Amino acid sequence: MNDRPVRARLTSVATLLVGMLAVACVNLFPLIGITIWDWSLTSLLVLYWVEAFVTVLIAVVKALLAERGSPDVTSGIEPLHELREKRGGWDLRSDWPPVYPRNIPLALTILGFWAVFLVPMTLLFWSSSLGSVLSAGLIAGIFGLVVTQLAEFITEYVRDERYREVSAREILRTPMLLTFSLMWVGLLTIGSSGSDTNLLLFAVAVLGKTLLSVYGFYAERVEKPLFGLGDHLFDEEEVREAPPEIDLPDAAVDSRVRVTRTPVILTSLPYILFGFASRLGIIVLCLFVLALISGKSSWIVITALIILAIAGVRILSYYLRYGTIEYQRRGKLLVAYDTLLESPQWTADIARSSFSVKNAIADRLLDTGTLTISGVEEVEGSKVQLGPVVDIEQAVKTLGLPVQKTERPEQDLSVVATVGLLFLFFLILPAGLILDPNVSPEFAMALGVLFAPFILFHVGVLLWVGLARI
Repeated sequence: MNDRPVRARLTSVATLLVGMLAVACVNLFPLIGITIWDWSLTSLLVLYWVEAFVTVLIAVVKALLAERGSPDVTSGIEPLHELREKRGGWDLRSDWPPVYPRNIPLALTILGFWAVFLVPMTLLFWSSSLGSVLSAGLIAGIFGLVVTQLAEFITEYVRDERYREVSAREILRTPMLLTFSLMWVGLLTIGSSGSDTNLLLFAVAVLGKTLLSVYGFYAERVEKPLFGLGDHLFDEEEVREAPPEIDLPDAAVDSRVRVTRTPVILTSLPYILFGFASRLGIIVLCLFVLALISGKSSWIVITALIILAIAGVRILSYYLRYGTIEYQRRGKLLVAYDTLLESPQWTADIARSSFSVKNAIADRLLDTGTLTISGVEEVEGSKVQLGPVVDIEQAVKTLGLPVQKTERPEQDLSVVATVGLLFLFFLILPAGLILDPNVSPEFAMALGVLFAPFILFHVGVLLWVGLARI
């Protein structure tokens, strides 16, 4: 009776050892390059860069397909962070796993790190040295690395369904290891001098990279790596959790109410600012300001298009979070059902939940309505929203919700007038700089960059207060 488990374990160990040996052989290949094709440290840097970049691209796809849940990142704001609350996925192909929108923020984190830090430095370095190191052997090595990684992704990750066992945050391991080795080889390349020194550094770099790759392969496939290294570097409890999917209740749909899309899009406009609350967003804004100062139309157009793209993605992300929801009454439960992903997003016990009217600006401008619901267990913070809907009173009756008052706070024109005066006060300084003929455009632009965050914050708060009581 124990023969099958033992045999399966031996097969698993044998497969792991063969895989580790194959990874070691592939990573020791550059030693052949230095003896036969006269590779240099720069050649090695190019090879490792391409490997790391392909790994990053494949890791992005792997992260999107990862089925396990990922704990929230507490060190900063993730791009498109509202998608972390989405449940369900898109089936792009019948023989492939679904793409989970909740993993998009982590996938963008991987790409953003490379786009901001490594790609500009790499392009600057390669502009002067790439042509001198390209050879048939180097191209063959690059091709072999790409084919190997694609084969591993198709056979092991997709065909053998390893995507069911990992989370998007867990996928970050391999890019982190390769990025570390890439930076290590880059530092050796910059600081090296002399052929003997280069040969020694070449061997050290290859052996170090080989050890990192072998350990990365081993740690990804073993629950608890040897010597407890995984407990300190890659704690399973910190990067993986159960899939956050929600089961539909067995009760039939008694009634349903759809979201009104126009106020969702209008509400998303202030959240565009979150798209620039990142390294990439700040760099793009700075480049746009520099393009305006330089007066080069091509740079102005390029940076403006990037800004519009970021804004458009932010609007689309917010719409995917709230604009595709249908609210269903199923027995004693209220269910938020995503009609695009065909998956429930949360369920609330109507008798145990509390409902209140949300004083949303879009609802006041478009005469729609939104409710805030507290006490939802499936959502972090246990607070969600119902709406916006065309007629909040009719929605309450249709769904049978225990809400007595659906009116928003009354208009207060005195608050609006006060806000308008303060708004004009904060605009006096930039308007004076622009209209003053004695102030150069460059100087006015520089002051604008320095004081823009302070002014925009207060102007944004004033606009929110004014529009909420108009």
